[in-house]
Amino acid sequence: MNVFYNREGIGDTLIITLKEIENKTFDRKGDAARIYDERTNETGGFNLFNASNYVEVSANGQVELNEEIVEKINDALSKNGFEEKLAADFSPKFVVGYVKEKEKHPNADKLSVCTVDVGTEELQIVCGAPNVDAGQKVVVAKVGAVMPSGMLIKDAELRGVPSSGMICSAKELNLPDAPQEKGILVLEAEKYEVGQEFKF
Repeated sequence: MNVFYNREGIGDTLIITLKEIENKTFDRKGDAARIYDERTNETGGFNLFNASNYVEVSANGQVELNEEIVEKINDALSKNGFEEKLAADFSPKFVVGYVKEKEKHPNADKLSVCTVDVGTEELQIVCGAPNVDAGQKVVVAKVGAVMPSGMLIKDAELRGVPSSGMICSAKELNLPDAPQEKGILVLEAEKYEVGQEFKF
């Protein structure tokens, strides 16, 4: 679950995204609109209009969620006639990962398929960086992370190989003094623990 708010850009509207859906349609009740797939009835997200009447948000872009905000959003949806309850994952989305294995992508010369330990699980991530290698500690943007550019990280399939997350470069993380050449950010191994949150 990701929540965005930009009062100047789109007005007093909270945009709540839950998942990608194909056949979009919506159902509006009062100040809330549910966006859903008309074939499967799966909810893709909600828009909450006149949001400042329900929840105090000062963000300009992605809203940092906490239990209070999620509760107020659920309250607002309920007041407008929707019974669905939203749940948020508060675990960090940018974490330190350890590249356990790197193999050549079967269908693309410049891509590698990496097995990355992020502490709580192992992820398969397809990476196009020339400098990625087994044995490195790296920054992983997990599914659900929103990059500084605004790009949302989703489960994907790259040239036929599933990929869950992204191994980040300093430039993608918008770090100061990021090198211009292509390549992921390789962390100093002794300074970081696998699975810890990477703050930038």
